[in-house]
Amino acid sequence: MNSVSVQEADFDVGAEIAALSAGRSDVGAVASFVGLVRADKVAGEGSAVSAMTLEHYPGMTEKSLEAIVLEAGSRWQLLGTRVIHRFGRLEPGERIVFVGVASSHRGDAFAACEFIMDYLKTRAPFWKKEDTPEGGRWVDARDADDSAAARWEK
Repeated sequence: MNSVSVQEADFDVGAEIAALSAGRSDVGAVASFVGLVRADKVAGEGSAVSAMTLEHYPGMTEKSLEAIVLEAGSRWQLLGTRVIHRFGRLEPGERIVFVGVASSHRGDAFAACEFIMDYLKTRAPFWKKEDTPEGGRWVDARDADDSAAARWEK
């Protein structure tokens, strides 16, 4: 089971994790990642964030996320993958993204989860605007994200 959602609504992390192994006896590991809106100031990147707005192109974004999930499935032995990415205005502490991966073995689940998240940060067509006391600013890709994704290049 592979599933991708791009949505405004929040999600239930526990329910998403449970769904990855529900009714299955072949799943030996579920690895997950949840990304949250951070309010604190990141060193060298301006003021604290009071809100974040994520924009995307419907249809195009889902296809991009599906391609990332398919690529992960071609690299590791996966039994299921669930990706949820939110859009719209989000405040500090709110969930942005969920990546869940089920596999027979933890190594594949951990690696695929990290790969998917690294590729979401660099290849998924989302545009992020952060609201700060100085006003709104569009966020460019970070070198650290590009470096993290580059280690997966074949």
